[in-house]
Amino acid sequence: MIETKERPEKVILVAVSDKDADSAILSLQELEALADTAGAEVLELFLQSREHPHPGTYLGSGKLEELKERIQELDADGVICDDELTPAQMRNMTDILNTKVMDRTLLILDIFAARAATKEGRIQVELAQLRYRATRLTGKGISLSRLGGGIGTRGPGESKLETDRRGIHKRISVLKAELEDVVQHRMTQRSQRMRNAVPVISVVGYTNAGKSTLLNVLTGSDILAEDKLFATLDPTTRKLILPGSEEVLLTDTVGFIEKLPHDLIDAFKSTLEEAKYADILLHVVDASDPGMRAHMDTVYRTLRELQVEDKPILTAFNKCDLKQEDVLLYDGQADEAVRISALTGQGLDRLQEVLQDLLQRQKVYLDRVIPYAQAGEAARVRKYGTVLEESYEDGGIHIRAYVPKSFTDMK
Repeated sequence: MIETKERPEKVILVAVSDKDADSAILSLQELEALADTAGAEVLELFLQSREHPHPGTYLGSGKLEELKERIQELDADGVICDDELTPAQMRNMTDILNTKVMDRTLLILDIFAARAATKEGRIQVELAQLRYRATRLTGKGISLSRLGGGIGTRGPGESKLETDRRGIHKRISVLKAELEDVVQHRMTQRSQRMRNAVPVISVVGYTNAGKSTLLNVLTGSDILAEDKLFATLDPTTRKLILPGSEEVLLTDTVGFIEKLPHDLIDAFKSTLEEAKYADILLHVVDASDPGMRAHMDTVYRTLRELQVEDKPILTAFNKCDLKQEDVLLYDGQADEAVRISALTGQGLDRLQEVLQDLLQRQKVYLDRVIPYAQAGEAARVRKYGTVLEESYEDGGIHIRAYVPKSFTDMK
């Protein structure tokens, strides 16, 4: 039996740069990593320096002709632009270049569609895809006959729904209702965690910073961890026992990225908002990445968009075994920072000590005699608090301890 492997799409990556050419090149290199994740073969990086993208064709007319020649010379299957194109830009570029035209948003949506594993993830991705396509159903729009197969057609893009505006909006309404049910379930889970007073640490960071690898090492889990962007999409929660025997929950979140599509932020809001209800944010940074500072800014900007503020932040500068010696590791927005390598284990003991210290700062002092009939409350203090002294008296169990603020009913 002869096995055949589908040929990867060959693409040219295109970007418009203003005065900061270095940033544009870094962004194009990130787009190249995204294309690789989607299974494409990148033939060339194509950059035009101009103050703003052309409103009708993204590139200027001269550069468009140059790009058209390169497409023919390299026998490319299509181009991917580093910004989200307007419907007019995509339509005009497709007509002029006579090839498949995609943008950064469509590429990211395609990756999400391929990697979403849970029901919630699939609903969120399809909702984002349909919202994206709904705005592009004017004139020629994006029909399947123009897109062809491959990147950009995974998920709901494979049905006739693409060409039917009423069908799309009807499907969006159905998905929103389904997603609302999932959101209610997630809220119930959050409420249960809050009642149990288990501290929650939300792991946030730029995509491919090493969040899943760190979660695996700390908790002994086997979450998929690949050296690719958006290796994992669906939120994962695992139990971690800190050095002082305190039990906490580590919750992974989808990785952030520059120019993360707004439709995705809206669709994944319930997932991303895990950070909003956390006790501590563990910000994982790839210290070996040349774009580290820009990536950190993107993470904090996205957190502000989600209104995740006033949380204690521990920044873990990961991959320190790979970083350049002259790179300064500093985060002025974090309460604490540590240097680690999730791969080698460097700094992980210190990381857990700092997490424990941050949790301790959030606790309140409790000095109370708990009646023997309520011995379960004493057990709750032992499990989730830090007991300083405990004695058995005639009236009950006398406990002095530091407990989570949620234990206000015991004060």
